[in-house]
Amino acid sequence: MRQVLSGLVFAALTATSAQAQEAARGQGAQMTPTVVVELFTSQGCSSCPPADALMAELSELDGVLPLSLHVDYWDYIGWKDAFAQAKFTDRQRAYARAAGERSIYTPQMIVQGVDHVVGFKPMVLAEQITRRQAQSGAVPVTLHAVKQGTSLEISAQATGALPPKMVVQLVRFDPHHRIEIRRGENAGRIVDYTNTVTEWTPVADWDGKAPLSVVVPIVGEARAAVILQVREAGAIVAAVVADN
Repeated sequence: MRQVLSGLVFAALTATSAQAQEAARGQGAQMTPTVVVELFTSQGCSSCPPADALMAELSELDGVLPLSLHVDYWDYIGWKDAFAQAKFTDRQRAYARAAGERSIYTPQMIVQGVDHVVGFKPMVLAEQITRRQAQSGAVPVTLHAVKQGTSLEISAQATGALPPKMVVQLVRFDPHHRIEIRRGENAGRIVDYTNTVTEWTPVADWDGKAPLSVVVPIVGEARAAVILQVREAGAIVAAVVADN
């Protein structure tokens, strides 16, 4: 992000992230990260590498969880994206329906399940992240995810009014991959991918009325995050990354 934004904008994002971190600690809540940025991308999309690079910069910010979801609708061009899953394409389509949009594009970033940024627009993205971070202190829920061997213990408790229909989702992701692309629109390029999602699974519904406690199995070395979202294409209420 420092490569594509002015130093002042990056400094502002960093300061806002630090303030959100301090607010979460003051509330005694495990609310890190507070802002989720989903990137819908593809190894077969010639417009995507700048957005992919931006995710690496976002991953350096406290209080921000960038997640790369690879879609499969560019595979026909000549290069099959090994990270692409039809369910990620379906997720992007669900966001489009929720926003009243007819088409989907790459690259596209969704901030906190609500703000849509189509194309490579780092300044717009920075504004959306800053705005959402400023609101993070008002999140009326504590969310915890603790890894115990091959299990993940998820707990949540409302501290104020919450939306009535929320979905607790387990997200597994790999922090870094470097891929040499040999065919298609990006033939000859070596691209780094950050926080590549390998699994996105709903594990429980929750209305916030009673404390939540769920234990789910986790296998493999991928990182684990828990996202609390209004349905599966609505606003993200809270998110947390489990310690490895």
